[in-house]
Order: sequence, then structure tokens, then C-alpha cells
Amino acid sequence: MSGRFDGKVAVVTGAAAGIGRACMNRLAAEGATVVGLDRDAAKLHQAVAAAQGTVVAMMCDIADADAIATTVTGIIGRFGAIHVLVNNAGIGNRQRVRLHEQSPEDWDCVMAVNVRGMFLTQRAILPHMLRQGGGAIVNMASIGSYRATALSSPYITSKGAALMMTRATAVDYAKDNIRINAVCPGTTNTDILAGSSQEVIDMLVARAPQGELVEPKEVAALVAFLASDEAPHITGGSYLIDAGRSAS
Repeated sequence: MSGRFDGKVAVVTGAAAGIGRACMNRLAAEGATVVGLDRDAAKLHQAVAAAQGTVVAMMCDIADADAIATTVTGIIGRFGAIHVLVNNAGIGNRQRVRLHEQSPEDWDCVMAVNVRGMFLTQRAILPHMLRQGGGAIVNMASIGSYRATALSSPYITSKGAALMMTRATAVDYAKDNIRINAVCPGTTNTDILAGSSQEVIDMLVARAPQGELVEPKEVAALVAFLASDEAPHITGGSYLIDAGRSAS
């Protein structure tokens, strides 16, 4: 593996499992000092213990403005810079119902993590990127940023917001050597599917033209490219990795 991130500090949110864990592992393997953030202490420490390279665990609820500000201050105090942010933390629908049946509490919970958390993390880190003369941010959007699925209005709305936040922020910081892109995975083979029936898994596989689920390490490879110096003029983009589903 190349050392594309030698000497760089990366922050990955939602790093305890799935795509976040894969991104943490990939960036560390390529030389970055990676700070993994998550609110699940047990899973995060397990993921960090298994990682190769320089990886540090920090507990943080990204929907809490004070918590993320304190955490970012601690990272800067310890490592001096943040060159890469992978804004991966997110949650799915708490209820699978139509919009008029959604409770405001469940709607707000999804928005708090998927939209507010993404905003707060960037808001805390961007001033440091400005001072150091640049950086790269990759926000985790979704195929749901482009196409709706039934009974999923909070998640779909939040991922649409994540995509537009990426585009707007990319324009705001384009002249500051700060690049901001979004990755939009389709159905990915993570722990979220662990409780699904074989019938559901077969349905998810069948609806993708390639007939396969996306693997977390594939998403991590795309994230690493977008965050690297090999993509100096890629900003404001959104990149689908969905086994062809969006094309069908």
C-alpha cells in the first residue's frame, strides 16, 4: 500500500463499524494518523485495537456541538492539524412508516446525526483547515441522495441534505485549497444487514445490475482517492458506488 497520507492526520466519524471502520483502516494503512470517532465505546476500541498503523479512539457524539468542539480542540492540541475529515457517522430510519405516521422525535433523531452532525463536524474542523492552508473532506451521502425508497422519508431527506451541503460547502471553500466531495454508496455489506432474512438479502442483491452488494473496503478505496493529493481538482462532486443500481 502506498503512503499517500504519510504525515497527515485524518478524522473518521462513525469509525466503530462498517464503512467508517473500513475508511479508518484504509487511511491508516496508507500512512495517516487516524482519529476514529464514535459514540459506541466498546465497538470503537475493538476496531482500533484491530487496526494496523497509527489509530486513536475518541468517544464523541457528533450531534452534540459542545462535544465535537471539545474533541476537535483535543485533536489539534495533540496532533497539530487535521488534514482529512471523513464524515461517515449516520443512522437509518427508526421507523418504516409513511411520513404522516413519522413521529417528530424519530424524524429529529435522524436529522440530528445525519445532517446536524455533518454540519457541526465540518464547522469545527474547517477553521483549522483554513489556518493550515487546505484539507480534504469526504461526506458520506447515499444512493438515497438521488432516488427514494418507500417508508424511508427521514433517511432519504437527510441524505439529500448531505449531498447539497457538500456542494454548497465545496463552493464556499474552493479557493481555500479545501476540497469537499460526497460518496454515495448503494446497499453495502455491513453489520446493518446482519439481522436481515435471506429473502431480504436476495432482494437487495437482485435489484443491483451487477448482482452483488458493495463491500465497505470498496467505499474506503474511493474515499481515500478523493481525500488524497491525486485528486487536486475534484471538489463538489458526488460519486455513486452502487453495483449499477442507479443506472437501471
